[in-house]
Amino acid sequence: MSHLIVQVVLDTPLDFCFDYRYPVASEDTQLPQVGQLIVVPFGRRTEVGLVVGIKNHSEVNEKKLKDALSLVEGVPPLHREWIDLCRFAASYYQRSLGEVALPSIPKKIRHLGKLALKRALKSLDEKNGKFLSEREEKPQLHQAQQNAVSAIMHSCGFAPYVLYGVTGSGKTEIYLHSIEQVLDRSPDAQILVMVPEINLTPQLETSVCNRFPHENIATLHSRLTESERLKNWLKIASGKARIILGTRLAVLAPAPKLALIIVDEEHDPSYKQQEGLRYSARDLAVWRASQLKIPVVLGSATPSLESWQHVLTGRYIKLELPERAVKDAVLPAIKLIDTSKQLLNKGLSGELINAIQRRLEKGEQSLLFLNRRGYAPVITCEACGWISSCERCTAYMVYHKSHRLLRCHHCGLERPVPRVCPDCGNADLQALGQGTQRVEEGLKICFPDARVLRIDADSTSRKGSLQQALFSIHRGEVDIIIGTQMIAKGHDFRNLTLVGVLNPDTALFSHDYRSSERLFALLMQVAGRAGRSSLRVGANPSEVLVQTRYPMHPLYQATLSHRYEKYASELLAERKNAGLPPFGYQVLLTAESRKIETALAFLRDAAADIPCKDGIMINEPIPMAMMRIANMERAQMLIESNSRACLQHMLREWLPQLRSRKTGVRWQIEVDPLSI
Repeated sequence: MSHLIVQVVLDTPLDFCFDYRYPVASEDTQLPQVGQLIVVPFGRRTEVGLVVGIKNHSEVNEKKLKDALSLVEGVPPLHREWIDLCRFAASYYQRSLGEVALPSIPKKIRHLGKLALKRALKSLDEKNGKFLSEREEKPQLHQAQQNAVSAIMHSCGFAPYVLYGVTGSGKTEIYLHSIEQVLDRSPDAQILVMVPEINLTPQLETSVCNRFPHENIATLHSRLTESERLKNWLKIASGKARIILGTRLAVLAPAPKLALIIVDEEHDPSYKQQEGLRYSARDLAVWRASQLKIPVVLGSATPSLESWQHVLTGRYIKLELPERAVKDAVLPAIKLIDTSKQLLNKGLSGELINAIQRRLEKGEQSLLFLNRRGYAPVITCEACGWISSCERCTAYMVYHKSHRLLRCHHCGLERPVPRVCPDCGNADLQALGQGTQRVEEGLKICFPDARVLRIDADSTSRKGSLQQALFSIHRGEVDIIIGTQMIAKGHDFRNLTLVGVLNPDTALFSHDYRSSERLFALLMQVAGRAGRSSLRVGANPSEVLVQTRYPMHPLYQATLSHRYEKYASELLAERKNAGLPPFGYQVLLTAESRKIETALAFLRDAAADIPCKDGIMINEPIPMAMMRIANMERAQMLIESNSRACLQHMLREWLPQLRSRKTGVRWQIEVDPLSI
């Protein structure tokens, strides 16, 4: 019996390959290939690994090696371009190759679910099933849309496009027309379309299935069952699925024949993974397109400042859609309501209440946006000043009236609402501030005959509940919608003519330098939900009313005129003067321990170990803004440089020393952090 020596990576932090012997019993034995999944012994466990190389016998001492057990049957070898993508992500975000590649593979493969794998393999040729009997008729494109599609289709090799258009300008139609032309041009091409949040995938899936009823479509996101994820992943890896839809994890899908990548709402921070491998799916999508020499489309009404700067310097190509796609549909008029000069009724100004009443009389829908779920941010005692703080976090516990609970939105701790003040015994406890539940209650008092629907993480926790709520809105069964960020973007409510924005001011005073950029984008997105249909004869234009105590703030003044370019240029000038992204590069080292002093001491020692400090600025370690979560104290240290290459070189030399430390402190490196 002869052997091959295979190099295997496993899902461990150890950044090297493991060598195994692969027995070759006869000429009929299937030989392993690079990209195949293989079952190997690892310590006392059996693990599934990825073959990344074949070695010569002379390179190793075979006597010290263990035998691989078997190849994973039925799973096609993962192509080298996908392995190179994982290798790049591992190198850039400072993780091992196994930590990138293996978690992107369905659990039922890694846990050797042979029966589930067998069933999934049988279903590879099944179509999506959610399609009409005939292809849906395509809307006619206006000139700017036609120009955008033509530019994308005439790309030669790698071409990064920023599809910049006002909300409702028809970006989705450009995606669909581009997909159609790519599929017609190449019989085996695959297209990847990403959206930032799971709740946007059903709407996208419906549009794509209706337009391409006979194509094999696969969806990838974290709410799929393991069986669904396995089936869809196999469709993608085998090349059967021609259209791939998904959230950020879809960027690591092993599609062997990608011809086009589309990233919708590319500015959205949800594209950045916040746990484990902290990657930016948008940035990996651009790298992947460059690797494969294909076009990538980054769509947004408010592009990220990083992408906009690339447009200004000529690295990215701008495709502009200055008008709404529906004829006679106009952008809503935005008005600021100064709440410092008037009393509010149930959190609503008199002007907003009157505007809602007018829409109700006309049979039109209104949307109130408040990015705070629950009934009230805190419960307090006016007698002694007690506040409902979380005992495990440096945060307040939010009052959820429907369940009579105080709940921490950071660690999940729940407590019943006390009958009296825990400190002084006062029975008159007050709810301070507004959450979506409290606004919903106020709306039902102000408009007793209106049909009010609340959409937030609490009201849509059951599977399918969000989709059912959206169907109700589209069918006209709802008059007033109150919701959080999950309804601020992507949704097309044709009868919605009024948007009210409640209490957006907190973002103006955030310690995070990106907060203004995010608030502006959020206001533009939520404003874009109004006025998406043609203006009827005699009807009033749609409007957006923003309740704020600071109406003269430059951000709100820029919002009034829908002037993204002007505000973006101001923010870019500020960032350039401060050396902040996109003009500088950052790495964030966070540490957590039972005591904040221990975490800070770890960071100071880590800073002292940085080997090459030329061109590197190391900021003083400080406690994080949310210092304690679940009884763990957290601190951070920001490292900056005006050279990405310099920062990466430093990390490659520094992190092996950091990993060798035995401190008992949990730490995490994040390259290109979105929040500091």
